[in-house]
Amino acid sequence: MEKSTGIIRKVDELGRIVIPIELRSKLNIGEKDPIEIFTKGTSIILQKYEKNCVFCSSTKELVKVNDKVICKNCLESLKNL
Repeated sequence: MEKSTGIIRKVDELGRIVIPIELRSKLNIGEKDPIEIFTKGTSIILQKYEKNCVFCSSTKELVKVNDKVICKNCLESLKNL
């Protein structure tokens, strides 16, 4: 569910905005952490990037197969096909 923080930032001349330290701390976002960008209607959604399974979106027990990330459960399911 969306929750307003009451924080407003302006976009600078290079298209950047600053994410306040309070939010970065709360969401465990550090310097150089990758951020994934989504859109939903007219909204822009920023989310800390985490690798996840291409099939089920799990972030646990991931393995890389031909440049794709797959969780061990889905990998086992594929082996059984």
